[in-house]
Parts: sequence; structure tokens; C-alpha cells
Amino acid sequence: MEDEVELDSARKRYEFKKTLEKLGEKEGSGTELISIYIPPDKQIYDVTAQLRDEYGQCANIKSKQTRTNVQSAISSILSRLKYYDHPPKNGMALFCGSVKLGGDRTSMDCTIIEPPEPVSLYMYRCSSNFELEPLEQMLVEKEVYGLIVIDRREAYIGFLRGNRIEPMSGVTSTVPGKQRKGGQSAMRFQRLRLIAINEFYKKVADRANDIFLAEPDFFERFRGVLIGGPTPTKDEFYEGAYLHHELQKRVIGLFDVSYTNESGLAELVDNASDALRGVEVMKEKVIMDRFFKELVKDDGLSSYGEESVRKNLELSAVDTLLLSSVLRESRIKIQCQNCDYSREETVNVLPGKKMSELDLGICPKCSAPLYISEETDIIDELAALADAGNTSVMIISDDFEEGAMLYNAFGGIAAILRYRTGY
Repeated sequence: MEDEVELDSARKRYEFKKTLEKLGEKEGSGTELISIYIPPDKQIYDVTAQLRDEYGQCANIKSKQTRTNVQSAISSILSRLKYYDHPPKNGMALFCGSVKLGGDRTSMDCTIIEPPEPVSLYMYRCSSNFELEPLEQMLVEKEVYGLIVIDRREAYIGFLRGNRIEPMSGVTSTVPGKQRKGGQSAMRFQRLRLIAINEFYKKVADRANDIFLAEPDFFERFRGVLIGGPTPTKDEFYEGAYLHHELQKRVIGLFDVSYTNESGLAELVDNASDALRGVEVMKEKVIMDRFFKELVKDDGLSSYGEESVRKNLELSAVDTLLLSSVLRESRIKIQCQNCDYSREETVNVLPGKKMSELDLGICPKCSAPLYISEETDIIDELAALADAGNTSVMIISDDFEEGAMLYNAFGGIAAILRYRTGY
């Protein structure tokens, strides 16, 4: 049951992000797009009273078109607020206005969002774009881990934010090798080497302190530090307590890694899987590793590509459906205006382009114009097929290597099967 809740949460997060992306693409001809944020403790009648006052103030707008559009948007918002006695538990955000469709065409667009976290402020704003920053902040990863990989030659520092590894800074060492130069006694050389090692550890710690302690809301979001490297370097660094005391007490564990450059951060996260169990990146890595293991088997239970996965979904043969979070495609149904001809296809509409701008051609049966009768986001459509077959759905980020491979090598659509079907 807990896994089902987590998967449902991932899909809701995807839907929320996609909605914000679509709102971010909308533009008004002037300052006529209205954004309203209503906290959960705000009285609806206070909001409607302000909106009626704003409606009256619109008489001062010089442009007749802008004045008409703003008043229409306020009227549309007021008509929707009639259905609310009080705000939802997390409050609400309303976005309404006359958006440009291309050319001289516009359309009144109204969207109401019940956000995943409580709205903390009341806001009324008119602009040529919708004000989305308060909602976009809710997409920022709340759990952050500090990453340090270190040996006596170099070190690298970064963050693990949710399922995304963020490299920050590298530090190089001036520690001499173990072979001393001529003219120095072995004891003097060893003493100088230890001094250099100590200075290098202090330099790495100072850099890590500056980066980690500057993290916004450090005490609420920063969950701990992972240290990787060869033995005994990582142990010396930790036991020497070079880090700031707030970081030192948050060290989760020490882990062996082969690399101490930027690529070592991903190896550290992999090797710390037990300590990070429950973090989203580890769940996604586990399921992607399972897919790749099935992929290399001669009789493996894997499938990839839209056509193959779709057929397996229709046969209820899919155990887990894997979808890239960066998929931005739509499944459309195309019909003829005169006859019964129709077809379905998947299209990728680039940002800034409209579905109405697609070249659909003409009907092959009667040469009449074609039109789009249905449009569904590809993730929503495939997830609905999965739900019908009691199939688990995983939305996989591209912020780690395996997730990026899902999108770049497999088109963002793959599956782990229950049994082989030949597709």
C-alpha cells in the first residue's frame, strides 16, 4: 500500500509540473492575465469582495481591449469561486485571462490548482504572464544530502537533491607522492607530507562548509553528508573532524569509491544505497537496474519503444511501466470532416508550437480536410492502459545516468513484463 501511495505521488508530481509548464507558455496581449493565490485560512468572501473592487477599478484602464479582457477574467473567476465555501486544505491558485493563440486570435483561459503544499501568501496580480514562482518553489526538492569524494590527490563536492546529483566544486591537492626527492631525510619528508595532507583536508572541508552551510533552509532540508574515497583517506578526513560541527554530526557514513572526480559522486550515491534507502533516486535506480538485467537476457522480460510497450499493455503482460519524466508527446485521434476515416498517432509538439499548427494532410478516402478530435498526454494515456491491467507505473527522472538512458536510448517508454509475448 505504501508503494502505491508513493507511485501515485510521483504521477501527481508529474501532472503538477506539466500543468505549470503549460501555464508558463501562455501569454497575454497586455497586463491582463490574472494570478490569484488564496491561502487555506483566507475567507472566500474577502477574496470576492476585493475582486469586485478590482472590477470597478478596471474603468481606469485606458485600453478598451485590456479593460474588457480583465473584467471578463474577473467575472470568470467570481463565477468559479461561487462553488467554494472556503479554500481547500492547501489553499488554491487561480489563473485566468485572455491568452494569445497566434495571429490575432485569443481565448479566455481559466485554470484552478489545488497545490500539493499549503499556499503561504495571498496574492492578486495582473501581468502579461501568469505568476508561477510560488508553485514552482513547491517542485524544489525538500531533502538534500551533501556529497564528498576524496583521496590525497583530489576531491569533489556536490549535492543529492531528491533524485538529482548536482556537482558543485573540485579541489586539487599539492600533497607530494610517497617517493621523497633526493637531499631530504625520510623523517623530514614524511613530516612535510603529513603537513601537506592536513592542509589539503582543511582546504576540502572549508570548501564543503561554504557550499553546504549556504544551502537555503539548511536545518529543515539538509539531511546529512556522505563521504566516499579509498581507505584510509576518507577515514582520516572524517576522524580528523575537519568539517564544521553542524556537518560533522550529520555524517551518515563512509563508503569506498574508485573515483574522486565528478563521476565519483554518482558512484558514492550507488554505494550508499543502503543508507539512502527510501530516497527517490534509489527506488528509480533499483527499477532501472532490474530493467537492464532483463534486457541483456536471451529470454528477458523487457520491452521498450511505444509500439512494443503498447501491445504488451493491451495484453496485460506488463508488470511495471517505465516512463521518462521528460516525455512531452501527445496521442491524438485524427478524423475526416466528411467520411468515417480516422487514425491515431503520437506526436511531439515543440515548445511554443500549437497542436492546431500540425500538418494533418487530407483524407486518403475522400480528400476532405482532417481535424484532431481527441488529444491526450502520452504519459496519461499509457498510464491509463497500465491501470486497467493492474500494472505499476514508474515516472523516471533523467537526472541520473540510467534515467537519461531511458529517454535517450529507449524513447522514454519501456516495461518489465510478467511473461513473454513476442512483442
